[in-house]
Amino acid sequence: MENILFEINQGIATVTLNRPKALNALNQALLAELSLCLDRIENEAEIAAAILTGAGEKAFVAGADIKELAALDATSGQALAERGQALFRRIENLGKPVIAAVNGFALGGGCELALACTFRVCSTNAFFGLPEVSLGLIPGYGGTQRLSRLVGKGLAMEWILTGDKVSAQRAYESGLVNHVFEPAELLPKTIELVQKIMARGPLAVRQAMRAVHMGLDMSLDQGQSMEATLFGLCCGSEDAKEGLSAFIEKRPTAFKGC
Repeated sequence: MENILFEINQGIATVTLNRPKALNALNQALLAELSLCLDRIENEAEIAAAILTGAGEKAFVAGADIKELAALDATSGQALAERGQALFRRIENLGKPVIAAVNGFALGGGCELALACTFRVCSTNAFFGLPEVSLGLIPGYGGTQRLSRLVGKGLAMEWILTGDKVSAQRAYESGLVNHVFEPAELLPKTIELVQKIMARGPLAVRQAMRAVHMGLDMSLDQGQSMEATLFGLCCGSEDAKEGLSAFIEKRPTAFKGC
């Protein structure tokens, strides 16, 4: 791949968006490679979780490729948005955690990419923003929908309509990111978080993620009914038997993911 670095280490896939001269801006070639990375994360059994980050210290993803956007009309623009939305939706539905380690600017499509991840951590020099209105556009890769679900309608409206950049500290205070680390600590601390998740029951992690994602689109009663079904599936699993036995016997767990 020309635009992405892909590494696997101890069950963690690190996906590094690698267009540093363009501040890792999203073009169609990079998005096609990202789709291939998602295929591997989803299908390779040795991969339990993934970290998504950007090359260099300036940007996670500084936005979309402006030259590509300038060539769009109404029909091709809608088609582009739908392709991007489908790709980012895949991140939510992989069944494995994908953590965004935001190491600088996450603007436009880069912010939307981070929003699609399981959760986000960032460095102290990170900035988030959806500045599309300053170009006469709106966010098209799910930003208007995911941001409001994460930080609430009021903040989402302000940030989208002004196009202002949001600092790492403000992102943390609003719940957009879970942790803020010094730049040198970002990847090591993210790996620690991922390893903690990987030590839990893989089936339970997958079903918990599914419950949260699906429940956001349901009423409370519907969501609780779905949760009870998934809880029952976990109760009948080998992982649950192992986890409960290990707790009673005061020994380490040996989960199998089934």
